[in-house]
Amino acid sequence: MSKHAPQPDHKDHASVEADYHAQVMRDLPRSYAAVLVHGLLGMTGFRLMSAPTFVPAYIYMLSGSKIAVGLALAAQFMGMALSSIPGAKMIEHRSLVMRVIYAVGWGMRVQVLGLALSAYFLSGSIALVAACIFLALFGFFGGMQGVAFSLLMSKVIPVQQRGRLTGMRNFLGGLAASGVAYLGGKYLVGSNFLGSGYGSTFMVAFILTSIGISALTFIREPKSLVTRTSSSLMQRLADVPAILREDVHYRRFLFARALAALGTAAVPFYVLYVGKFVELSGATLGYLSLAFLLAQTISNLMWGRIADKHGYRLVFVLSVGMWSVSMFGLLMVTSLPLFLLAFCGLGAGFGGYQVASQNFVLEFGRGDHDLPMLIALSDTASHLMMALGPILGGFIASRFDYAYLFWIAFLFKVISVLLILGVQEPRHKRAFETCDLVL
Repeated sequence: MSKHAPQPDHKDHASVEADYHAQVMRDLPRSYAAVLVHGLLGMTGFRLMSAPTFVPAYIYMLSGSKIAVGLALAAQFMGMALSSIPGAKMIEHRSLVMRVIYAVGWGMRVQVLGLALSAYFLSGSIALVAACIFLALFGFFGGMQGVAFSLLMSKVIPVQQRGRLTGMRNFLGGLAASGVAYLGGKYLVGSNFLGSGYGSTFMVAFILTSIGISALTFIREPKSLVTRTSSSLMQRLADVPAILREDVHYRRFLFARALAALGTAAVPFYVLYVGKFVELSGATLGYLSLAFLLAQTISNLMWGRIADKHGYRLVFVLSVGMWSVSMFGLLMVTSLPLFLLAFCGLGAGFGGYQVASQNFVLEFGRGDHDLPMLIALSDTASHLMMALGPILGGFIASRFDYAYLFWIAFLFKVISVLLILGVQEPRHKRAFETCDLVL
């Protein structure tokens, strides 16, 4: 048997598969509830970190440089890009992945704590360097976590219910994050709470995410039906060209997601653009964060329903379109109420893109033994572009103007939509294959 071939269970395959699906359905209520609670608390904290307000504004406060903002955020996404494939290699030979999820999940949370403490006790260039290091390590553990958690979701949540669960999970987490972001901006940053409003906001993020990870203890993970034998990282990297050649639709999805991710070059600069017209006080950051996260939250219910009914390809197209239109709306206005309206559209569109890009990949491949590497490849391509994007955005914003940056981001998103239109919906493919087998 090939060293890289999937290893079957020695029991009768049909019996093992029946037991597997029976366990998934038996434990589905508790898995569903655990993922929802994890989203409510864990995602609340992480959304405070990923919202295009607090971290960019904190880095800009420390440096006064748009390029520094780009470099700091690039460090985070480069960490994610470097760890996604090693993360897949770490889990693809394991029949259970919960231990890995706990280990790398706590690794992420420690970096949030480090960022908070550095904001409290450091200042100037030393604080800036520390922030870059913690963001890079946060991204490194986050890249591994993304692969492992996506695989877990594919095992414990049936595909027909995944979109609705993701939408509700993002709704609950986003609703909580919206409130916390508003309060954090207005009262923590606005009053410079405990000597550092940003440090206090990051500390709240650490506390919420630390409580949230405990919810995953209620999940009863089934053993994977098929796993791979352990192999070296270089051997798995050598398999990448064959994986990309094997499925043209997955390849188009990977490139489409990567180009849309390159369109995120403008995201950290939304709030800095607003700062040209209104003062970026703590209250303003709170309002903008609330608009972005609340719209992202409410729209997730809609994106989830569309995904379950029509698939993630349609969600990708509609959300990237909304994201692009709202970005131009940002350029057309100059008052805070209209900026808030534009941030609502940006949040809804960006949220839908995240839902589609993270869940669409779970429907490719031929089983559990394929998924870790497929997830890792698409994550790596996306994160590399998200690392390049802020650097590119920082230079363009410094040398030219935000409008040039937004136009370039729009172009990348248009190309990504054209590519995704060439991807066959995996659910339709499975339906055709089932019909062929019946006939």
